[in-house]
Amino acid sequence: MKKILIVEDDTLLNKTLAYNLASEGYETVSAFTYASAVAHLQKNEFDLVLLDINLPDGSGLDLCEEIRTRGQNSYVMFLTANDKESDMLGGYEAGGADYITKPFSIAVLCRKLSAVFTNMERRNPRHDLYDDGILKIDFSEQTALLSGEPLDLTPKEYRTLFLFVKNPRMILTKRQLLERLWDIDGDFVDEHTLTTIISRIRKKIETDEHKYIKTAYGMGYQWTGGELK
Repeated sequence: MKKILIVEDDTLLNKTLAYNLASEGYETVSAFTYASAVAHLQKNEFDLVLLDINLPDGSGLDLCEEIRTRGQNSYVMFLTANDKESDMLGGYEAGGADYITKPFSIAVLCRKLSAVFTNMERRNPRHDLYDDGILKIDFSEQTALLSGEPLDLTPKEYRTLFLFVKNPRMILTKRQLLERLWDIDGDFVDEHTLTTIISRIRKKIETDEHKYIKTAYGMGYQWTGGELK
C-alpha cells in the first residue's frame, strides 16, 4: 500500500484529502505543521508527500530540502496558492517534482496521483510476490501454488487478488473493486461478475483451515492474509 504524508495546515482540506485518498486505497498520515511533519519523517519514509508551502511554523520549501537531505526518495508534490512563476521555480529547485495550485479538484488530484504511481512502477518494476508458506502467488510471473500444487488462475483473478494483497485487512467496497478492475482491464465488470470472481477465487485458494477473504456484509470484502513480500 502506498503511503502518503499530507502536510497542510488547513484542517478541513487536510482531512478531506486524507478521507478521499484513504478511499482510493492509500495509507495516509496527516501533519498540520512543519514540526509535526518532521516528527513523522523521522519515523517513516513515505512514497509521496503532499506539501503546502506556507506552514504556520516554517516553509514547505525548507521541509522539501530537509527530505532530500535525509536521503529520502519521496515524490514531493506542492499544494499552494502561490501561482507565480518564481514560486513554482522555487518549488522545483527545492526538490519538488510537481506543483498543484489551489483551488483544485480532489478527483483530478486522485487521478494524478494514480498516474504518478503508475509511471513510477513502470520505471522501477517490482517483482510482486505473496508467500505465507501455504499460498504462494507470483504476480509478476502470473503463477500460483497452494501447498506446493499449481493453481490455475485467470487474469481477472490475479488482478483481483493483487488488489486484496496490496490492501491487507482493509475493507474494499464493491464500488472500489469494480472501479479498479474496470481501470485495469478496460472492460465492463458488474457486481454479479465481481461476486462470481471472488467465489471462484475462494474455491481455489481457501481450505477449511485457511481462509483469506472475509465478507463485510453490506460493505465489501477484506483480505485477512498477509502482505506482499
